[in-house]
Amino acid sequence: MTFRASRMAARFFRLLSHLPSMHAPTPLLSRQISMEAKSFVSQLNGAGLLRSQGLIGGKWSDAYDGNIIKVHNPATGEVITTVPCMGQRETNDAISSAYGAFSSWSKLTASERSKYLRKWYDLLISHKEELGQLITLEQGKPLKEAIGEVNYGAAFIEFYAEEAKRVYGDIIPATLADRRLFVLKQPIGVVGAVTPWNFPLAMITRKVGPALACGCTVVIKPSEFTPLTALAAAELALQAGIPPGVVNVVMGSASEIGDALLASPQVRKITFTGSTTVGKKLMAGAAGTVKKVSLELGGNAPCIVFDDADLDVAVKGALAAKFRNSGQTCVCANRIIVQEGIYEKFVDAFVKAVQNLQVGNGFSEGVVQGPLINEAAVQKVESFVQDAVSKGAQVVVGAKRHSLGMTFYEPTVLRDVKSDMLISREEVFGPVAPLLRFKTEEEAIRIANDTNAGLAAYIFTNSIQRSWRVSEALEYGLVGVNEGLISTEVAPFGGVKQSGLGREGSKYGMDEYLEVKYVCMGNMSGN
Repeated sequence: MTFRASRMAARFFRLLSHLPSMHAPTPLLSRQISMEAKSFVSQLNGAGLLRSQGLIGGKWSDAYDGNIIKVHNPATGEVITTVPCMGQRETNDAISSAYGAFSSWSKLTASERSKYLRKWYDLLISHKEELGQLITLEQGKPLKEAIGEVNYGAAFIEFYAEEAKRVYGDIIPATLADRRLFVLKQPIGVVGAVTPWNFPLAMITRKVGPALACGCTVVIKPSEFTPLTALAAAELALQAGIPPGVVNVVMGSASEIGDALLASPQVRKITFTGSTTVGKKLMAGAAGTVKKVSLELGGNAPCIVFDDADLDVAVKGALAAKFRNSGQTCVCANRIIVQEGIYEKFVDAFVKAVQNLQVGNGFSEGVVQGPLINEAAVQKVESFVQDAVSKGAQVVVGAKRHSLGMTFYEPTVLRDVKSDMLISREEVFGPVAPLLRFKTEEEAIRIANDTNAGLAAYIFTNSIQRSWRVSEALEYGLVGVNEGLISTEVAPFGGVKQSGLGREGSKYGMDEYLEVKYVCMGNMSGN
């Protein structure tokens, strides 16, 4: 299905934009979207990519007690399909399956594992349009952006197919003549991968790619909001010939699945992307069996715009850093901190750019912002905006639900925001851009670092000296200079402070799934 196929829906959205504000789509629009959604579901079924069961030991499985979860389209509220609501028993079986497959998978040569991963990558790319449609259906992001996520997510599989052959050890000069000392790197074992809904493919491949490349096997627990993309990716892994049990997928009760992963001594590593609150619980729970843990947690990204910045570059970069995926990313610019000399010009230019953002169903042509994931997300945004306004922030544009209804929210800009407001202290995780003002470089750094989070930060300046100075002073794991989109499979991704532990992506991402073994060989001087 191409973008042209959705022009009729786009016309309905344009017509709807001239109607009075409302909190539900018109019946005509609902029918149109419903027909379009059914068409995509039919195509996905035809391609064998609309899986609605968990994957345990290479077999598709329902929940043992028959319980199910409804998967909704956030743009319409429609039920796409149902998936099993799994728990402890299914997770334990998935762990056993992964543990059984580990002995053979880890013994394959790196070149053999690389070929499997390369085949998986090829299949992901050959089905990128269908996978993009699936992401838009269950997550809501615009189709073009969803297909971009497929390319980005698949790139991790391609990269780690190559890195599988570069797990090098060391030879250490011995302290005694009759000894030889060397270091091996070996796969850690079974990995429990817990992933979020905002990037339902890329957050899986960023974890599973290096795990499989190192020789580990995995049990994936995707979000109950977006399980279908994970299941489609697992189907393509099977088609790539990856042996049964190497990749398993269970979804359902987060507490039961999480507890099973934490309690099992066969699971040697937990990797998690999500909220700081849940990450802390997983970290504490992993202590019982002393598992290795990597965590990519919440952020509170500052976007600092200095007086000497190129205004057009700063507006474009801040717009991308703030409104991508409707503001639902951990690296979104949560605080746009602008120097007083450029503040008014930036506000004017930024607001004009925001007003041009087209909101709508992700399958509609020209749409760049879809719905928020659910009603709770909208209510959180509303509470943050209300808190800011009650404390003196001014609404420049937006700050209300969109006329499209459902969970659509207008792109919003707030000015005169202060550091003590809730929106400056915590992630809004929505399409709201708070603008703060600063005077000096030192003040900007202080404001930026005044948070427990430390994932991503952005700087806009034309001064090379300042870019180095501020980049080094910022307490963040990722820094973008004159660029709002900085994630790539070839660079390390991760935070400091309470934004997490470890790194994903790049060659450094391999280390998270490897154990270092030192071997001392004696009596080497004889025959």
